[in-house]
Amino acid sequence: MANALKVIAFAASTSKQSINKKLVTYATSLLEGCDVEILDLNDYEMPLFSVDKEEEIGQHSLAQELLTKIGGADVVIISFAEHNSSFSAAYKNTLDWCSRIESKVYQGKDAVYLSTSPGKRGGANVMRTALETAERFGANVKAHFSLPSFQENFDTESMRISNPEFDRELRNTMRTIQS
Repeated sequence: MANALKVIAFAASTSKQSINKKLVTYATSLLEGCDVEILDLNDYEMPLFSVDKEEEIGQHSLAQELLTKIGGADVVIISFAEHNSSFSAAYKNTLDWCSRIESKVYQGKDAVYLSTSPGKRGGANVMRTALETAERFGANVKAHFSLPSFQENFDTESMRISNPEFDRELRNTMRTIQS
C-alpha cells in the first residue's frame, strides 16, 4: 500500500480572520487519505528582508524551517490573499527570505493555488502574479481556483463553500492532486 500523500497548506496572509485560511482549510478537508499539515504564516514571521539585514543575521532559521517542511511534502497548497493587486507583504517577505537559501522555494513540488477576496474577482490579480512566478520559484501548479465574493459564497458557520457551482469547481481542482 502506498504512503499517504503529504500535503503542506497555508494562507499567504497573517490575518487572524483570514478568509484565505478559511478557504485553504476547507479545500484540504476535501482531500481523502492525505497527511495534511496546515501552516500559519504567523509562525514564520521574520524581519523585513534586506541585504543589510541578511548580512547582519545570516540566513533566517524560520526560512530554513519552512523550506524543510516544503521539502518533506509531496504537495503544497497556498491560498493567496490579495493586497493592492499583489502578494501580501508577509508572504512576499517570507518568499524573499526563503529564496535567498533556495531559489526554487517550492522545490519542484506539485502545487494547487487558491485565492479569494471580498470582491467579484476573487483575487484575480494576485493569482495571475502567483501563476506567472510559479516556475521561477519551483512550483509545479497542477490546478488553481479563485472564489469570488467570499462573504456571499462561503458559509463561515459550516466552514464550506455555499455556492454549489463554486464548490463543485473547488472539488474538481482538489482532485487533480490525487489523480
